[in-house]
Amino acid sequence: MSKINNIKKINGIEGQQQQQQQQQQKAMPLDSDNSNKNINSIRSVSQIIKSETTQDGEGVILNRSFPNNFISDFDPFLLLDEIGPTDLIPGKQKGFPNHPHRGFETVTYLLEGKFEHKDSQGHAGIINSGDVQWMTAGSGVIHSEMPEKEFSKYGGRLHGFQLWVNLPKGKKMMKPRYQEIPRSKIPTGTTENGKVLVKLIAGESLGSKAVIDTITPIMYMHLKLESGSILVQPVPKDYNVFAYVIKGKGVFEENNNNKIIERGNLVIFDKDGKRIYIKSVEDSKIPLELLLIGGIPIREPIARYGPFVMNTQQEIYQAIEDYRNGKLG
Repeated sequence: MSKINNIKKINGIEGQQQQQQQQQQKAMPLDSDNSNKNINSIRSVSQIIKSETTQDGEGVILNRSFPNNFISDFDPFLLLDEIGPTDLIPGKQKGFPNHPHRGFETVTYLLEGKFEHKDSQGHAGIINSGDVQWMTAGSGVIHSEMPEKEFSKYGGRLHGFQLWVNLPKGKKMMKPRYQEIPRSKIPTGTTENGKVLVKLIAGESLGSKAVIDTITPIMYMHLKLESGSILVQPVPKDYNVFAYVIKGKGVFEENNNNKIIERGNLVIFDKDGKRIYIKSVEDSKIPLELLLIGGIPIREPIARYGPFVMNTQQEIYQAIEDYRNGKLG
């Protein structure tokens, strides 16, 4: 969905790229590598970042965790947006009209609402509440994501997430593909006492395994912990891992219960262990809900301009030229 303030017209490209490069000098790519510590321990928290309210598409309100003025990316992840939550007025919904993508994947997870998807290759579908769409843009698509007709007519609650996942050099020009998983087909798991629930979009947890086929090894789970509940989630030692608090209050360090993280905050973990500690605050009136996401860093050069993510500046120029000449998607 997100286009990062996408182009209405791709003109004046050199000046805009210079501005982006100046911004990227402030915002650094992040790889939480710390190999000198005990890898069998609980991972420590390295950063906490408050999401920033912004707009994209036709003015859709987003809470963006990254990229921002501090972090340009968290390898292999390029962007995390929370869409809403917001109550939409009947007949006045805004969406994301036609826009291009090349060189990465978009993962749309809709908690509430309904979107209609169409692209330049004839693919179309509906993303319903609870569904996941994993789109590999690869060599390029032009697509739109707009409120579904009935949802637009009657209004309602809109809430969801979009994650951008980088593709390695050898896969950036692969044929585009879609993996669309309805809510009923997303695997779930629970602890024996039923106080911790997980929805598995990618990876494994609590005896369940996701059905999504990922190009880069990734974990993506939606967790819900009742007040006072604790989960210690194993994570591969090579993964960069972060959490995003959706609801409630949580603690992410075993020996620091006073460091409480509330909704709208991104928690970045150091790479100093193989387990993530998560606790829902005991006196919280609502359960803790969060996304826990991680993946193996690609560690390749990134050239980035709006909806195009490649390895070199020349490849960006080629993507823009292909888009201008109708050769993208």
